Amino acid sequence: MSYASALAQWERVRQRTERLCGPLATEDYCIQPMDDASPPKWHLAHMTWFFESFVLNYANPSYKPFHPHFEYLFNSYYEGVGSRHPRPQRGLLSRPLVSEIYAYRHYVDDAMQEMFKSASDPELLRRIVLGTHHEQQHQELLLTDLKFNLGHNPLRPIYAEATKSKEEAIETTTRQIEHPGGKLEIGACAEEQPFCFDNELPRHSTWLEPFSVANRLVTNGDYLEFMQDDGYNNPSLWLSDGWAEKQIRAWQAPEYWFFEGDEWCEYTLHSVAPVDLNRPVCHVSYYEADAFARWAGARLPTEFEWEAAAHAAQTGYHGTFAEDNHFHPQRQKASMTGDCWQWTSSSYAPYPGYRPLAGTLGEYNGKFMANQYVLRGGSCATPLSHYRHTYRNFFYSKDRWQFTGIRLAQDRGS
Repeated sequence: MSYASALAQWERVRQRTERLCGPLATEDYCIQPMDDASPPKWHLAHMTWFFESFVLNYANPSYKPFHPHFEYLFNSYYEGVGSRHPRPQRGLLSRPLVSEIYAYRHYVDDAMQEMFKSASDPELLRRIVLGTHHEQQHQELLLTDLKFNLGHNPLRPIYAEATKSKEEAIETTTRQIEHPGGKLEIGACAEEQPFCFDNELPRHSTWLEPFSVANRLVTNGDYLEFMQDDGYNNPSLWLSDGWAEKQIRAWQAPEYWFFEGDEWCEYTLHSVAPVDLNRPVCHVSYYEADAFARWAGARLPTEFEWEAAAHAAQTGYHGTFAEDNHFHPQRQKASMTGDCWQWTSSSYAPYPGYRPLAGTLGEYNGKFMANQYVLRGGSCATPLSHYRHTYRNFFYSKDRWQFTGIRLAQDRGS
């Protein structure tokens, strides 16, 4: 990628972040709804901190930071940078003010614009591109964290009006798409695409037995059948840790579902409405996805099966992504991508020959490769310009505040 294209992409992403915050009231910026989430104000500052810490400080050792304490307040998990404010206490930061956070963003943006005028270092370019994709990750987190806040407010306030859906044919029948398996190349090829994270590397060979995957995601209607068949109360369907988690958290439905009158309703960022049976089920944990698959006589795909099927499908990126401005899964077409991140049965682990980035940036992915599962496919909150088939997202088994859904797989004979 050239500096000119990096600048254009960086400007688009920075502007989009602030547009996403356009519907917010000042009070919305400050709430931390749970320990795993962050207030919008913190996201805005942290995205900016990344450019200040890893780009501007690298480009100019005499760069003057906007505020001497912001490095401590808005560092996320980089031990190499220094100590940081505790994550569960981000919602206690009534100061700095929201206006000061925007001033911080604009200060750093001005410094970045000035830096672009004379930048030529390939390592600097790599850091800029990484920071831009890092901000796109936080755009998704900003939306999902905000949804957790608003969706657990008794008033169930609406974030923004929905964009009108396109009139497109939906897939009403679930079919199995067979794949012959065999020796396949998995992972990104850094020389062939403009960007990938280090956890997508290196590209390597793996062997897959014949398998099939469903042509569409599991729908709300499918999942409601599981619920009505007492799936939440049948321990034979659940992993032991999942059964314990279900009991502790009293799960009986996906996140944001609630029973009102005589029907199930769902909170979305643009409305509260009866559950649409033809939309993909979302906001389910790995444990719920695994239990559903067991109930359905199927299983979750491995991440390698998912990637092989996505490349074989050759359908492009036809699901719903963030640029569509729906921020909720739409009625399904036959697509491997978009709408919901899809749980796989693969533990998040390094590929053979994996090497993290050098220095403090090596903390970006590698140190999280334990006790989590890989998700694939992108969601309605994922920027399409940030997505690729080799993208490996990862969360803990109990997590369900992200737009997480289910695609089923099955074994096939040779």
